[in-house]
Amino acid sequence: MCHYCSRVVDSLEDWFQREVLCHEAALVRYLSSRLPVPADVQDIRHDIYVRMLEAAEREVPRHPRAFLFSIARNILIDRLRRDGVVAIGPLEESHLSDVLIEEVTPERLESGRQQLQRLSVLLQCLPTRCREVVWMRRVENLPQKVIARRLGITEATVEKHLVRGIRKLADAFPSRRIR
Repeated sequence: MCHYCSRVVDSLEDWFQREVLCHEAALVRYLSSRLPVPADVQDIRHDIYVRMLEAAEREVPRHPRAFLFSIARNILIDRLRRDGVVAIGPLEESHLSDVLIEEVTPERLESGRQQLQRLSVLLQCLPTRCREVVWMRRVENLPQKVIARRLGITEATVEKHLVRGIRKLADAFPSRRIR
């Protein structure tokens, strides 16, 4: 791959991580609330990301979140049509607007602050290397290759630390579905 092409790919990957992956939790909640089989969520999420990247290769969307959920909605509708399901009630525009417009209430703000404080404490409880990897990947948004190089470890080890750290953090937070 030429130097220019590699820069374009790197910048597209950076854009995707910065502008799209930050909405992953909301996307998974949206899909989970509309799909009867939990295993389908990951498959459809992957299809959404593929379409998002294909579109961004042609032209980067101005409103990535709205475009992401528009793709999600269209894929869900296509799937319902393909499966021969007639009722598309859960996919009405009013449900989509719930995802696209976020109301910041004082309660949500305080809840967010409390979760952030708890996450900070939990992050400090992780083993040092695990904490470094999680911080570099999720906060500094560094690619695994860069993290591996900085820490002098393999990318596989970075992945291992990242999975372990995220799993420990996720286990410490109560699981809840928001609809």
